[in-house]
Amino acid sequence: MVKILIADDEQDIRDIVTWYLSREGFEVFTAADGHAAVDIETAHLPDLLILDVMMPGLSGWEIAKAVQRNVPIIFLTALNAENDKINGFKLGADDYIVKPFSPRELVARVHAVLRRTGKLALPGDVLQVPPLSLEPGTQRVMVNEQTVELSAKEFELLYFLVRHPHTIFTRENLLVNLWGYDFEGDERTVDTTIKRVRRKIGIAGDFIKTVRGSGYKFGVDQS
Repeated sequence: MVKILIADDEQDIRDIVTWYLSREGFEVFTAADGHAAVDIETAHLPDLLILDVMMPGLSGWEIAKAVQRNVPIIFLTALNAENDKINGFKLGADDYIVKPFSPRELVARVHAVLRRTGKLALPGDVLQVPPLSLEPGTQRVMVNEQTVELSAKEFELLYFLVRHPHTIFTRENLLVNLWGYDFEGDERTVDTTIKRVRRKIGIAGDFIKTVRGSGYKFGVDQS
């Protein structure tokens, strides 16, 4: 499920955007101030950030600077001056929407940004890291054009890692993002699942790196 963070100090804005995006099937997190937004971003690694600019704690500009990974950002703000828009795009914004806004237009722009940045899978979409190929729509996995059978959770783990190349994830972080806070198992569940995925995908299993003392990452060695 695609995860979206809405950071805005107006409760009405958070509620209406949450309602529209949830109806589209997105998992939505909300924050009323900048510090909470950064905490949620770090813990849940949303696929898209929708940021107000003027918020308590940290501004939307500061949040964009604080994010340590490549994630799409839409600024949703009352600041409509040309310099504000230019500043937003200089900070890496993928879109800039001025309040008051149409929720339906916001949803359309969210879909457009997610498709453009490869975060939203469409029927027939394929994620390829040769010799590995993933089809999120059907959860089909192929290695050297040979189909590999993975369980739903194994596919989810592999797809999550492939979508965040070279990002180191602790076992706890993977548990939270893929099994949920209420999962009653322990961190060995991650190790066991990683081991099964590596074995099943064969040579492509070398892409899943163990980072000693930290966790795991997906990456292809550059020659």
